[in-house]
Amino acid sequence: MVELIEAIVKPIVDYPEEVSVTETEENHRILLTLSVHKDDMGKVIGKQGRIAKAIRTVVYAAAGSQQQKKTVLEIVD
Repeated sequence: MVELIEAIVKPIVDYPEEVSVTETEENHRILLTLSVHKDDMGKVIGKQGRIAKAIRTVVYAAAGSQQQKKTVLEIVD
């Protein structure tokens, strides 16, 4: 899942070397935290959150077929 998120996000940002994704497994969910450079935050979120929503949709679709735990994607700077 980490590689999928990186493959989606790195081409759209100005600082791809600062893109990092961490995966934390909790009781009933898997938390994926996407960290980007503060100047790239707008590019990752997009107008009215459309790009962030699209990224989440792809990640949730890929995770839904593989795992039984709920997957959550959090975007931070």
